[in-house]
Amino acid sequence: MIKKVLIANRGEIAARIIRTCKKLDIKTVAVFSEADQKAPYVAMADESFLLGPPRVNESYLNVDKILSIAKECEADAIHPGYGFLSESGRFAERCEAEGIILIGPKSEVMDMMGSKIAARKAMKKANIPIVPGTDDAVASTEAAIEIANEIGYPVMLKASAGGGGIGMQVVSSDEELIKAFESNKKRAQTFFGDGSMFLEKKIDDARHIEIQLLADHHGNVIHLFERECSIQRRNQKVIEEAPSPFISEATRNKMGEAAVDAAKALGYTNAGTIEFLVDEQENFYFLEMNTRIQVEHPVTEEITGLDIVQLQLQIANGDRLELNQEDVNIDGHAIEVRVYAEDPKTFFPSPGHITTFDIPNADYIRLETAVSDNYDVTPFYDPMISKIIVTGKNRIDAISNLKRTLVQCKVEGIKTNIPMLIKVVDHENFKSGNTTTAFVQEHYLPELHTN
Repeated sequence: MIKKVLIANRGEIAARIIRTCKKLDIKTVAVFSEADQKAPYVAMADESFLLGPPRVNESYLNVDKILSIAKECEADAIHPGYGFLSESGRFAERCEAEGIILIGPKSEVMDMMGSKIAARKAMKKANIPIVPGTDDAVASTEAAIEIANEIGYPVMLKASAGGGGIGMQVVSSDEELIKAFESNKKRAQTFFGDGSMFLEKKIDDARHIEIQLLADHHGNVIHLFERECSIQRRNQKVIEEAPSPFISEATRNKMGEAAVDAAKALGYTNAGTIEFLVDEQENFYFLEMNTRIQVEHPVTEEITGLDIVQLQLQIANGDRLELNQEDVNIDGHAIEVRVYAEDPKTFFPSPGHITTFDIPNADYIRLETAVSDNYDVTPFYDPMISKIIVTGKNRIDAISNLKRTLVQCKVEGIKTNIPMLIKVVDHENFKSGNTTTAFVQEHYLPELHTN
């Protein structure tokens, strides 16, 4: 049985993992940078170790240091959370070589899904629908222009590696593609060490809907239904909910079955998510697979009553899934909003000193947070400081609870995106479930310029 887990992450996800480990009587080890010494999660763990300076390459991406600490404190498993090393095949390989359990899939599967080009090929082989586009990296701007004209504008220019919207851009003409190709290629190379680019046809009025998967080491794979993740800014999610207000029960079943088939074809294990683009006719196309726990996993937990981190730990321990597909049911509705330390008009990060952090408390509110009163938000990491998850007996009830919660939030000392979240939640298109990936560009940003 896993007895001690090192959490190779920080902030709210580290606190979230520690909470479940305590419930299972598993000892926890926190690691932290110099910038995070006073972070709440550090005090929550049974043991804590300094990684190094604030910059990620000297702390949360320092594989040698993390593994050295794991061996020093005799941790038998590492949970990577999301971001940082969570989808690094190289890190997974090092863990395997050191005899440390990485709570995630095998390194070869992680490597394959970490390359969007390789993932597209794997899904195509497994007969999962993919967006029309290139099967290999595009070598040059000239080649990209030729392919874009064959596919037809607009197209999505994408980096094969990484995520978070980095290296991704919609282009609508040869001129835009000429400007975008080399700059995005260089950005991807800088952030991910891989400048490979590819093209996909842009799906108009698309929705971003993903399926949560669980797979054990005994061939059992189930899905925990879908999450609607279409409200995004800079190609990064801001609001997620479950279930989706858009898809039919028939499409829900088809998407779930397709995701399970894909996981089986890959020999996937542990928790993972397959993301799809869904058009107006409910045709769905593979977008990417995240080989880790997702930021938005709490909405799935709230409608199913399951603890995904607990299931991750049990699967990593070699246990069989005790759930069959028919055992998993949807109960109510859940919505998550990501609270960012950022200007709600420009989306630029807004680090600084939080003087007051006051989020309402109610039985329909779940708070996952990385901060507290008198806490310094540094410029070194992603500006997300909290997630607020609300539930309701149905979507109308959940939206009402969310609006009530957001207007009562009091965060002082820094700017946050809470004003933006209130405007989005109060918009008629959101209330009616008419939420495509273009929502922010079509409804929120134009409203800023007219007020």
